[in-house]
Amino acid sequence: MHHDTTRLATDFNEEDSNTSSNPAFVQVLETRLNRRSLFKGAGMAGAALGATALTGCATTGQAGSTVQQLGFKPVAKTTADRVSVPEGYTAQVIYALGDPLTGNTPAFKNDGTDTEWGARAGDHHDGIEWFGLDASGQPSDRFASRGLLAMNHEATTDEKRASFFIHANGGTATLPRPASEIDKELMIHGISVVEVQTDGKKWAYKPASAFNRRVTTMTDVALSGPAKGSEHLVTRYSPDGTRARGTLNNCGTGRTPWGTFVSGEENWFGYFHRDAKDDDTRKKDKQVQALNRYGRKAGAASRHGWESGGSADTYARWNNSALGARAQDDYRNEMNTFGYIVELDPYNTGAQLVKRTALGRMGHENVTFDRVVADQPVVAYMGDDARGEYIYKFVSNAKWDPKDAQGANRLAAGDKYLDKGTLFVARFKEDGTGEWVELSMKNPVIANSSYFEFKSDADVAIFTRLAADAVAATKMDRPEWAGVNPKNGEVYITLTNNSNRTVATADSANPRVYTDLKGSKEQKGNVNGHIVRLSHSKPTDAAFRWDIYLFASEAGADKATVNLSNLTDENDLSSPDGLVFSPATGVCWIQTDDGAYTDKTNCMLLAALPGQRGDGSTKTLAYGDKTVTTHVGKPPSPATLKRFLVGPRGAEITGITETPDGRAIFVNVQHAGENTAMADVNNPAKFESQWPANAGYGAGQRPRSATIVITKNDGGVIGT
Repeated sequence: MHHDTTRLATDFNEEDSNTSSNPAFVQVLETRLNRRSLFKGAGMAGAALGATALTGCATTGQAGSTVQQLGFKPVAKTTADRVSVPEGYTAQVIYALGDPLTGNTPAFKNDGTDTEWGARAGDHHDGIEWFGLDASGQPSDRFASRGLLAMNHEATTDEKRASFFIHANGGTATLPRPASEIDKELMIHGISVVEVQTDGKKWAYKPASAFNRRVTTMTDVALSGPAKGSEHLVTRYSPDGTRARGTLNNCGTGRTPWGTFVSGEENWFGYFHRDAKDDDTRKKDKQVQALNRYGRKAGAASRHGWESGGSADTYARWNNSALGARAQDDYRNEMNTFGYIVELDPYNTGAQLVKRTALGRMGHENVTFDRVVADQPVVAYMGDDARGEYIYKFVSNAKWDPKDAQGANRLAAGDKYLDKGTLFVARFKEDGTGEWVELSMKNPVIANSSYFEFKSDADVAIFTRLAADAVAATKMDRPEWAGVNPKNGEVYITLTNNSNRTVATADSANPRVYTDLKGSKEQKGNVNGHIVRLSHSKPTDAAFRWDIYLFASEAGADKATVNLSNLTDENDLSSPDGLVFSPATGVCWIQTDDGAYTDKTNCMLLAALPGQRGDGSTKTLAYGDKTVTTHVGKPPSPATLKRFLVGPRGAEITGITETPDGRAIFVNVQHAGENTAMADVNNPAKFESQWPANAGYGAGQRPRSATIVITKNDGGVIGT
């Protein structure tokens, strides 16, 4: 995710710790790598949230079939403080920050005095997945009127250090911070599972459902896979390195083929503090290199100052310094217990959370699974959301058994498919091909690395970024969500933006470098982002082909250098982030988390009908004496890409899932009003946003992250 940084002094989602000198393409390294034997709209929106929607003239379709055309009128760009959806659609808020998750939790007052946060909806609703329930409360892949929503609560709206909307007077920004404030903030991060149901007219969540659950920064977690028991995971909490506490900065999500929820821990590094002299204390400990590579330099201020709450273990764990004689005496390794794909069984409130270390440690956005085939490995794709980071693939050792899709012990299936396998990182070539490079001790480049000392596959799992550096992976423009097109199996990855992209580092897969104006402010680099697309003969192939499906851009930008996808007012966008293909219709939903174009429009959700890799041509961009040739997909038209939703002020649109029949979609709206000043926390007139209160939801006027459900007024399939 990305934020407009006009207010925040430090943007922890703009990590830039990849200082490796990796060239962009393999040709430059061919000689060295061969020696090392490497490869193993039109008009205003018709419906505003809380208002009566008008009936549109969309064509109908059948859930489960591929949509041939998008049948709705595009929503116009707007900076209004509301959720706008097309004519003929209605959006309804159903679950927001602070909503009770038990029958005896008090109603949310939304004035900063609320307590019992372990039994309430957390903050910054992000990735979200649907898990169906039948009428008797049993898991169902077909039932569409009752189900569980499992979602991430990524972070909190903060100024300086305090999560100011949840504190009565905005919180304390100076250190030490009060333990009472920190205790709240520890609870609003994590995951929630909540039951929802429709009566055929409206959807609602069930506050007293036995399925409701919160996972926070304090929840006990099992570590699994190759890193389990590693010396680098030893802490005072877990002297044997097999357990950890909590999950943090959870961003994108996924649904496994065996019916569990998987969540990516993204930019967690900023929550930790290291003493200014910690490098000296650690002396020759190789973890100093790793800590710097993962964004935690000695002396850097933590995001919230949680380590300042007192000497209790609750707060001490956020100090990542070597303070004791041994790792068992302190929390020098605590940061190493974050950065994984986390698996949860949403149907079983008693099942333990599991961190799957075989999928690597990075700033995970989401994880998406390729189509499973009997007797073939399970394959998953992931992006590392930071500037200059990489795209990854995981291939299981175990072959897919269709019986596991309906297994009784879902986490046992996770053990089977996610604890043993091979992790790969992508290298892109100028000719439109690429290769997946193995990250394991079987690769001699890693086993014999002079860049970083890897002793085992546990080291590769914990220090994945360094392993990817060592094999010269291609630095990308902040890889975020990945999605697999159910029609042809092609893989789409959003590259949201990169302010550090320069002419010197421009390459075929990240070709644009330009200056964009937001008012009078210059923005440079790859300001608006793009979406790359990969194809292969089969998911386990080491080789792939690629092109760029979509270059995000303002409609009025130069079509020769910036607006390479020929976008119009109906479908222009900036900073693509969330990306999910509908299983019911095949529509590709693209969500934005933008700070570059927000003077013209709030963040948005678009619907797309993408073609296939190679359906376009090549394009050469000239930068003085340097030229860059890239591979461009067929430009979309307003018939194949159009704006479906625009959110309220200050909000990111993120996370989308749907019922199996495609007739209801659930979308998360994160951090509305985030640019409000802490000093104005009790002055609603100065709030950047008052959503969703201004749409008639809940008490108070402080903005809240929330989940909305969108339905078609005629009961039809969404988007058709």
